[in-house]
Amino acid sequence: MNYYEQEIEKLKEKDNFRIIRDIEEKEGKYILQNGIKMLNLSSNDYLNLSTDKSLIKEFAEKYANDNEFIFSSTSSRLLTGTSRIYKRLENNLAKMFKKEACLLFNTGYQCNLGVVSTLVNRDDVIFSDKLNHASIIDGMRLSGTQFYRYRHCDYENLEELLKKHRSNYKKAIIISESVFSMDGDIADLKKLINLKKEYNCLLMADEAHAFGIFGENLSGVADRENILSEIDIITATLGKAFASMGAFCVSNNTIIDYLINKANSFIFSTAIPSVNIMWSNFLIEEKIQTVKEKSQKLNTLVKKAHQYLKDNGNSQIIPFIIGENEKTVKIAQELQSKGYYVLPVRPPTVPVNTSRLRLSLTADITFEEFKTVIDIAKGALYAV
Repeated sequence: MNYYEQEIEKLKEKDNFRIIRDIEEKEGKYILQNGIKMLNLSSNDYLNLSTDKSLIKEFAEKYANDNEFIFSSTSSRLLTGTSRIYKRLENNLAKMFKKEACLLFNTGYQCNLGVVSTLVNRDDVIFSDKLNHASIIDGMRLSGTQFYRYRHCDYENLEELLKKHRSNYKKAIIISESVFSMDGDIADLKKLINLKKEYNCLLMADEAHAFGIFGENLSGVADRENILSEIDIITATLGKAFASMGAFCVSNNTIIDYLINKANSFIFSTAIPSVNIMWSNFLIEEKIQTVKEKSQKLNTLVKKAHQYLKDNGNSQIIPFIIGENEKTVKIAQELQSKGYYVLPVRPPTVPVNTSRLRLSLTADITFEEFKTVIDIAKGALYAV
């Protein structure tokens, strides 16, 4: 047995082996797998826009004959993989976030990787929440700069690290997600703003799981709290609530120009197909009221769900933490057998001994459906 086979066997022994599942069809809030229709509670399609056939039909009928209705850009944007509609989308996003400029990336991973690895060097330092996404962690490692990870949402610990280390470096960046992807809790961005001012840092917020859901302009937690101007760099994705493809960074003109010239994940990637750019513009320019109505519907469900759970949460991501891998897998299977598509989340995605079901609420799920899932999961937990 070679090294790779041995490692795979170790994963299987720990109930930590992953597979790619064959999903036959997506239909609104449901998916079809192995001929079984299940309520999808594992999706980031938070507003259920990606399978809205009426929207898709309207878009296709209106734009199918447009010269930009093509499915590959064939090259990077710095060559011939761009056109005016890309800049239009960037202008739309910059306006939504009240920033000077925006730069599109292909994915959220490539965006955070490119931004974080590019904006610092070996003379600089990063202070990062310990539960930040892998794309941020990989960006820090790729940058070659020194970084310190403060305890999750522990701003006293962050300040201790700032006091001890900040003065030893030139530039400093504090980085946090706004809504954390696996725990669903929300960073205190106002505290982070105070600390970045006191210790002369830049502040970067990843609004991937908040964009399209929170705020008057749907721009996320910072928008909801009316502090967009206080955050230097914001990243987010079009591939979740906005049901498209791609991600972006919004900031001032200087930082965006620097990224265009220095960020390898932007420079050396074939650009997003223009049909996706058109779809994103369509949702923002022509269907923003529909998006807002869906967002309001989701937020109503989120409020009811957390009231039922009697917790302090206020996001659409609800972790049902079990701990052991084996138990988590069994309870996920129990839910699937009853028609609820819930997947086990295990290390290294989450810390050891915190394996969980990640319940992802979407706009068209009813409170009664959510309540049933929770009740089944609790019953299965006691039975295992």
